[in-house]
Amino acid sequence: MGYQVCIDIGGTFTDCLTADGSGDVRIFKSPTTPGEFEKGFIDVLHVAAEGYGLEASDFLSQVDLIVHGSTVSTNALVERKTAKVGLILTEGHADILVLREGPRKGAFQWKLDYPDPYVPRRLTRTVGGRIDARGREIAPLSEADVREAARAFSKQGVAVVAVGLLWSVVNPDHELQVRRILAEEMPGIPVTLSHEINPMPREYKRIIAAAIDASISPIVRNYIGKLRAALDAENYTGDLLLANCVGGMMPLPEMLRKPIYSVMSGPTLAPMAAMVLSDEPDIIVGDMGGTTFDVSALRDHQLIVTPDSMIHDDSLGIPKVDVRSVGAGGGSIASVDAGGLLKVGPESAGARPGPACYDTGGTEPTVTDANVVLGMVDPDFFLGGKLQLRRDLAEQAIAPIARRLGSSIEQAAWGIYTTSNHNMVGAIEEITVREGINPRDSLFVCGGGATAIHIAEMADILGLKRYMIPRYMAGLSAFGGLISDIRREDSRVFLTSDAIFDAEGASAALADLRQKGQAFLDGAGVAPEDQRFECAFMGRYEYQSFEIEVPFDCGSGRLTEDDLPGLVEAFHAMHERIYSIRTDDDVVEFTAWKMRAIGKRHGQDLWREMRIGPDKGAQPKSARKVWAPDEGAAREVPVWDMASFGEGSRVEGPCLIEAETFTAWLKAGHEGVVDRHGNLNVSIE
Repeated sequence: MGYQVCIDIGGTFTDCLTADGSGDVRIFKSPTTPGEFEKGFIDVLHVAAEGYGLEASDFLSQVDLIVHGSTVSTNALVERKTAKVGLILTEGHADILVLREGPRKGAFQWKLDYPDPYVPRRLTRTVGGRIDARGREIAPLSEADVREAARAFSKQGVAVVAVGLLWSVVNPDHELQVRRILAEEMPGIPVTLSHEINPMPREYKRIIAAAIDASISPIVRNYIGKLRAALDAENYTGDLLLANCVGGMMPLPEMLRKPIYSVMSGPTLAPMAAMVLSDEPDIIVGDMGGTTFDVSALRDHQLIVTPDSMIHDDSLGIPKVDVRSVGAGGGSIASVDAGGLLKVGPESAGARPGPACYDTGGTEPTVTDANVVLGMVDPDFFLGGKLQLRRDLAEQAIAPIARRLGSSIEQAAWGIYTTSNHNMVGAIEEITVREGINPRDSLFVCGGGATAIHIAEMADILGLKRYMIPRYMAGLSAFGGLISDIRREDSRVFLTSDAIFDAEGASAALADLRQKGQAFLDGAGVAPEDQRFECAFMGRYEYQSFEIEVPFDCGSGRLTEDDLPGLVEAFHAMHERIYSIRTDDDVVEFTAWKMRAIGKRHGQDLWREMRIGPDKGAQPKSARKVWAPDEGAAREVPVWDMASFGEGSRVEGPCLIEAETFTAWLKAGHEGVVDRHGNLNVSIE
């Protein structure tokens, strides 16, 4: 077996994790190249080749598979640099994207401007014709309206078209007719149909998903083309898979067919890594990169999937692994506002120009600069000494903050450090408490290059009892990609309830979903023995407005009346866990059915073979002064080398632990023990 590689592009560094047939896993990093992400992709492959003592061509000839988490579509949406979309809707319903789902942002936020729709009204056209909720054609589609819309779009320079007609999820005939006509009137223009991209009954979420998918389609297609060309230029002949936002990988043709699934896909890999690193039921995952701190969670050892991810003022529309992000990365910029209060983020120095201490042109004070000033980070051992940092430039950057606050540079640096920590704590509380997870009963898994410097204080604030610093923490998302499944999620609308349960109809919906999932896995080359399927339904109490997702064991794929009590109890239990209330006497409605097709990849269990040797009595390699706020001065603490630890090695805080790609800070009362995979498991007295 040759090498398997995962490349994850972050705001500051591009991570590359490699695994060979023996189970040896290594991590490599190189600077991210904004605007030319494919260049950074190839650069880090060259760094990996150098790490193995090989020429790039020799290394790539031995790579069987590359999996990749991309931020290209996410960046395009965040920066509003998407393709020009024309939108076709049902006559009389031109304002679906204007009205959205109607909730107010807050009863007392009366100064908010009403947000613009994702597709402006001038690029929205309506067509005659109507399908009802049972799929019956009430009025035929007006072909003349469609052709008139196509002519208007052509004059307006529309690059892509999204189509969202009422009840197309029950009967898609009209949407399919629209695509046929557009192919005649606008040849070569991509068309996204809402019933194909997001088959759900809620009109806004179905149509916003179609609009977003259409708007990023040329961008994703262009990026994949550049990436494929760059790999071809390197004579790479292996496979390439892309991360999706439901916690797995997709082959290129599938991603090109549904590019919306690439949005916010990279951060979903971190919880996938946590899922295999621990068997704990409830896990919090914090991934601190250069630009953001991404936090996710596992509940009952299952990914939390949300239908409510937002891009600016609009929902993404499709379900995705729930990951919350705040501007609290290593490159987050600190400032003092007009009222004299210290702020950290959301602005970031990113990869260009980077923190001041990088000496690459950055002058703004960042979290990384603060960590250097505090003594947390050794300027001579950053990335194992490959990148020399300058403490003097970090101090110069923080000096204006210190003057504004009337403090020493070290005190100002501590203020930046602890403010960043509190920003991250807020994000952690958001995804745990609101999802029925008690942080104090959960295991926290650190990810990203800087999280282990900050987790000790965050743990005390949150009341955590234990946390894990994985051996490959600095590339946790890349590690998640390395061991992730091939995965796809499909859904189908079928409304029934426990009052009059239509088991045959629900079974037919599941059978259809199983057929689609089976075709996807077969097309991806997944052997039958490596295929599995997970089921869930969207449910609500009869008079509720919104549903929750409830997993269930679909077994053979057929449901009977005997299965109903188990489905209902599963809904009550999940509702109680999330909202702390259940009403067993209320009617439970089942609105949609979901199936995740999951294919196990060959070689993804290599990590299980990773085992370090036994403890050989590791000793600190040095000592370093770290700022102690309680004492108002720096104090000396031992510094340990992570590479010297063996299985069973123990270390007690206060101390620093250095690896080639990260540094960890343990406070007093924090004790770590190394497991057989080389992960440091820390418990707090």
